[in-house]
Amino acid sequence: MSVDESDLSKGQLVKLKALRKSIGEKLGSEVFAKWMKEQSKAAPKETVDPVAEILLNALKSLEDDKSVKLGNWGYAIKRAKGHSAKGFQVTKITKA
Repeated sequence: MSVDESDLSKGQLVKLKALRKSIGEKLGSEVFAKWMKEQSKAAPKETVDPVAEILLNALKSLEDDKSVKLGNWGYAIKRAKGHSAKGFQVTKITKA
């Protein structure tokens, strides 16, 4: 069973070469082909980040407000740290 190496990603090539080195050229190629077949069956699920959804819902009311400008690079939101720190820390991301 031949594997077309030109269509593989870097990680897949590393896996193929490791299999060929550890269990032999022919058997390594066969095992890799079976692994690739299993990988294609398992379609990646689209996961939704719950925190991103909450932030999106919180900012939804400002969608049509033209006075709110997020800039080219946006803002970073972090939870405040330290003793008795509460709330969030918001910093504008600027080009360095």
